[in-house]
Amino acid sequence: MAKYRYTAIDTEGNQKTGRVTAGSPEEAQGKLEANGFFVQELEEEVKAKRGGGRAKKGQKGQQLANEAADEYSKTKKKKKRRGKVGRDELTTFTRQMATLLSAGLPLLRSLEVMIRQAKNPAMKEVLEGLADYVRSGNSFSDGLETNPKLFDNLYINMVRAGEAGGVLEIVLDRLAGFMEKSEKTRKKVKSAMTYPAVVVTVAFLVVGVLMVFVVPQFEQIFRDMAGDTGMPAPTQLVINASSFLATMFTNIFIFIPTVGAIIGGWIGFKAFANSAVGKKILHRLFMKLPKVGTMVELVNMGRFSRTFGTLMDSGVPILQAMTISTDIINNVHYSASLRKVHDSVRDGESVTAPMQRDPIFPVMLASMIEVGEETGQLPEMLNQIADGYDDDLDNAVGAMTSIIEPILIVFLAVVVGFIVIALFLPIIGIMQNMGG
Repeated sequence: MAKYRYTAIDTEGNQKTGRVTAGSPEEAQGKLEANGFFVQELEEEVKAKRGGGRAKKGQKGQQLANEAADEYSKTKKKKKRRGKVGRDELTTFTRQMATLLSAGLPLLRSLEVMIRQAKNPAMKEVLEGLADYVRSGNSFSDGLETNPKLFDNLYINMVRAGEAGGVLEIVLDRLAGFMEKSEKTRKKVKSAMTYPAVVVTVAFLVVGVLMVFVVPQFEQIFRDMAGDTGMPAPTQLVINASSFLATMFTNIFIFIPTVGAIIGGWIGFKAFANSAVGKKILHRLFMKLPKVGTMVELVNMGRFSRTFGTLMDSGVPILQAMTISTDIINNVHYSASLRKVHDSVRDGESVTAPMQRDPIFPVMLASMIEVGEETGQLPEMLNQIADGYDDDLDNAVGAMTSIIEPILIVFLAVVVGFIVIALFLPIIGIMQNMGG
């Protein structure tokens, strides 16, 4: 058992120091957390050895070792500063900052606590910059603006509204909840696309193995047995495709142009998809596709409702909240319609009126927003709408997955079955000729 010195924050927000006996650092931290402490620092006590000259030499050697270790740590840290801060880390930071501020800690002290426990060098560097900014007398929101790639307009404006209203801990708590729900929705959609991608990849691998390795083994046999009669059209098609693939991977003059054409086509498609005209065409196409169009509506309208409601609930002015909510919408058609709503509200209309005139918005969304405006509870109503969209999105993802699975299985069976039948047709023809 060893003794560990600790610095921690108790449930009342006061800093405490002391010692705890445990068999390992993890056990010591577990004991402290069980008593309600938020651990800031934890280090093992090392007993000083007696003995004059040896002790001094040991201390000097230890000092040199510590300096070398510090230098190595600094070098390693500089190398790691190029890392990125993930969404999960940002969400965790927001949630913990809300907890520390709610416990009564000042903003700067809360940032210092977060710096001590930060494991990602990139995140630690960002937090140190924020702490320096706040320490020099600037506001927290102004410090966030120095990292626009990490903190978006939604984050910055909500924090600024919380600072103005003196409710920063409440705003950070709402912001953390918003980020958790948004991340949950993003992962649901991503997981729904993972299964089809895996099945399609396996299908291409299976077909590739059959065409490159299996079909060539039968080709010469078929030609010898068929003689002058030739081979059936499906068999000849499969053999021609197999010969092309085999030649492509062995002949550099065919391989390079083919791969270049594929890469060039993909780059051209990406450029088209990122252009203004391409976005309008593709986004409209996605909106018209069965099932996919429903998911596009649920994702975009749910994101707008959640963001708009969270901003207004945090005290952000309605026009500014609508601008920020519009900027995070990916679909250009929904974004354009929301800008028209913003302009109408700026001219004195309600939020509901322009939505009712535009068929792109669901009737239920406009009706519930109208109720929220009439009762003076628009933020609460928007958050309820967003919750409903999240539930509908879960059902839509499940329905879409259940439809995609059998379609992909049938597609794989048809492709593989066609190749197998094409290989058996010459054998059947030869047997019939022999029987005749």
